[in-house]
Amino acid sequence: MPHNPYSRLFAIPGATAFTLGNLVARLPMGMFSVSAVIMISGARGSYALAGAVTATGLAATAVVAPWTARLVDRHGQARVAVPATLVAALGSLSLVLCVRYGAPDWTLFASYAATATTPNTGGMSRARWAHLLKGDARAVHTANSFEQAADELCFMLGPVLAAFLCGTFFPQAGTLIGVVLLVTGVLVFAAQRATEPPPHDRRDPTDTSAATKSLLRARGMPALLIGFLATGAVFGSLEVVTIAYADGQGHKAAAGVVLALQAAGSCAAGLVYGAAKPRGSLGRRHVLCAAAMAAVMTLPLLAVASTGSLIVLSVALLCAGMATAPTMVTAMTLVQRRTPEGRLNEGMTLAVTGLLGGIACGAACGGWAVEHLGTAAGYGVPVAAACCALLLSSAQACATSTRARLRRRRPAPPHVSSAV
Repeated sequence: MPHNPYSRLFAIPGATAFTLGNLVARLPMGMFSVSAVIMISGARGSYALAGAVTATGLAATAVVAPWTARLVDRHGQARVAVPATLVAALGSLSLVLCVRYGAPDWTLFASYAATATTPNTGGMSRARWAHLLKGDARAVHTANSFEQAADELCFMLGPVLAAFLCGTFFPQAGTLIGVVLLVTGVLVFAAQRATEPPPHDRRDPTDTSAATKSLLRARGMPALLIGFLATGAVFGSLEVVTIAYADGQGHKAAAGVVLALQAAGSCAAGLVYGAAKPRGSLGRRHVLCAAAMAAVMTLPLLAVASTGSLIVLSVALLCAGMATAPTMVTAMTLVQRRTPEGRLNEGMTLAVTGLLGGIACGAACGGWAVEHLGTAAGYGVPVAAACCALLLSSAQACATSTRARLRRRRPAPPHVSSAV
């Protein structure tokens, strides 16, 4: 076997094929919202309407995505992901037609809400790795790191591609190309049946074990999901505050490039982290990564407060991004450990839903801070969110350690000899 841990992953038969399909399907995730904002604001002349439409889609996704993931776990990825993707594609096409032909505003909300059936392609890919690498913790660590780097790459390239298509050709081009990529990628991904995890559909309806109860009640999951909420707030607030700061400096067009550097730093750090051999317990690594994220999130604040230079801020964001991917990798691995067998897509989709909710909350808090406290003070929001994530991970690690000590100290039951 090759020594490169990533080469070992793709030496598995079928791994390259499903990964390529998934990457094509995942790229539009960073395109749709930007394309919708450009398309709606250009046609209707209202950024408020465009923002409300995309926020409605995010709220609908938070409700529908866990349900879609539950169906994927029960009936299989191919049987659910393909029809769910087609429904989402029809929603996007409906949005294009409604904007193009001046339909009432409520049709825009209804059309974009229909895109909430888009399956969590990143979660399905992680579920395949967990199935193929079952029992190999180091390989799972490498696979999760690769998937996190892929997420960062897609969310870095997606908005740039959407803005280029909408600006170069016509406002609907970003959405239309995104639909083509999404449907094509999901079809290629779903066609790789040999690597698909088996569905878990046969359950006793009277069973109240961990396999059937709500994942929100599973041990450790609530704290993890709140941690994803706090981490999402880091991303959301950082994006809004950076755009506002670049605009205040007279370089609003450069905001995308500055944010892309942050995603690039996270992508590179994720790949390096995946190639390294993990040391120590998973809970301890999660605390250390969260501590590093909280520490480096102070760099953009210091750069703005001390220099006011957009170039220095870009370097600070590049460095700040290097701690986010390891934090996400360890958090996703914890979700995999604590999700009952057969419900992995649902567990990871809940994590992504928490992350999206945090992005929305962070964007709102960052916007409020910029408007009322100033742009420089706005960079305190991602610092506060990162500190919250650190406190949650530390409290969770302490609780886990305490439970482990209590189990070790618990006296063994007395041995009762049977009389003959």
